[in-house]
Amino acid sequence: MGWFKRLKDGIQTATRNKKEAPEGLWYKCDRCKETSTVKELRENFYKCPKCNFHVRIGSHDYFELIFDGHYDVFFEELRSHDALSFVDMKPYPQRLTEAYRKNKSTDAITVARGKVNRRTLVVAAMDFSFIGGSMGSVVGERISRAIDLSLEERAPLLIISKSGGARMMEAALSLMQMAKTSAKLTLLAKARIPYFSLLTDPTTGGVTASFAMLGDLNIAEPEALIGFAGPRVIKETIKRELPEDFQTSEFLLEHGFLDMVVDRKDLKETLSDLLSLFEGKEAVNGQSTPG
Repeated sequence: MGWFKRLKDGIQTATRNKKEAPEGLWYKCDRCKETSTVKELRENFYKCPKCNFHVRIGSHDYFELIFDGHYDVFFEELRSHDALSFVDMKPYPQRLTEAYRKNKSTDAITVARGKVNRRTLVVAAMDFSFIGGSMGSVVGERISRAIDLSLEERAPLLIISKSGGARMMEAALSLMQMAKTSAKLTLLAKARIPYFSLLTDPTTGGVTASFAMLGDLNIAEPEALIGFAGPRVIKETIKRELPEDFQTSEFLLEHGFLDMVVDRKDLKETLSDLLSLFEGKEAVNGQSTPG
């Protein structure tokens, strides 16, 4: 009966290039606990066909959903290294080796350029499966170079955040990326090139405190956890009960921290409309105008 239990529980097939979205034949939803096929899940934009729960997906999944087809990946030669000889439960180099083996991505962010309904867009998308989507030196440098690419081609930039925060194995080197990326984004503002920020589940810690909330437009997927500290820490600190939907996309939209919440199936068309809008402003004014 072993095969029946595996079928019932939706155990996924392990692959070397495992994505955050499940592989194999079956997917069991974390929210409604209903089972559907992975084919149905993919065809539904990696959302549960039963309850619309947005499954965490990786950077290349987003590229396939957003771009018209072909896209170019940049800055893959940049790799994390153990500058501090850091060891906690295991050495940092060992964590990196395991992350490379389990993931298609070479760090917690991947940069690509492609067309969205024939309009050029540079996208830097984070991967939570790579050491919790933590922000280290490579993440900061790839974002910095993505900004340079946008400036060079005068193409809008989209950063898709999905992170547990700063990478503690790089200590202060990781925290420096908050200032680095925030400062670098001012170059886009001065050049009047749009920067869109998409916050997905979860977006927390130093990423939220820096580039994730600095978009000309801040967008989020439904029901994403977004915040600096986690709700448990906040509750223990203030000694008060928190609203039921605290730190969700919908809560932040209601309180003015977000500009819109967009279902994943509508993401490409929403981006296309925004690119068209900013492109139209550029045609009228001679340069694009951030919101």
